[in-house]
Amino acid sequence: MSHLSIKNILSLSSILAFVAIALIASMDVNPLTKVAAAPAVSPEMARIQEFYLGTWEYTENYGKGAVNTGIYKSELGPGGNSIVNRFHSQGPVGDFEGMLVITWDPKEKAYKSYVFGSDFPGALMTTGNFEGEALVFRGIVETPNAKMEIRNSASVDQKGIMTVQEFVTRPGKPEALLVTVEAKKKP
Repeated sequence: MSHLSIKNILSLSSILAFVAIALIASMDVNPLTKVAAAPAVSPEMARIQEFYLGTWEYTENYGKGAVNTGIYKSELGPGGNSIVNRFHSQGPVGDFEGMLVITWDPKEKAYKSYVFGSDFPGALMTTGNFEGEALVFRGIVETPNAKMEIRNSASVDQKGIMTVQEFVTRPGKPEALLVTVEAKKKP
């Protein structure tokens, strides 16, 4: 095993320091230099950011007096290219906790939503777009016993109240309203 003398270590240290200084000098590390700007958020994502961001209190009305209450909080995902919504409601219909992620798919020219819930495995995936002022998502839910189509329509009125209606269609049956959600943004 060879031994490095102090002189060799100092020479080696000097060379490494010189190489490091040369590398740093070749990079633009001036803190006053502008960092490359992140790409702009698409107009489609900007539109739903205005629609969803914030903390909301809501009620879920299932009809016949069955009403749950809850809170959801919507935040920007990485780079503003998605919205992440965490929600929790409780009441006579049950205790529901979940997460909704919405993003824009430029290839399909449609929004994609992914819902993860405490009471089902995997994710419910839907595709949507604005129909007038309402953001409408459609998808299919399959269980071992049935296959249903779902339609979710969300709109915000002039007072800032968001109304969401979820409809289901079972094979051979007409579309039926499952739940109406009314949400108000917390200050």
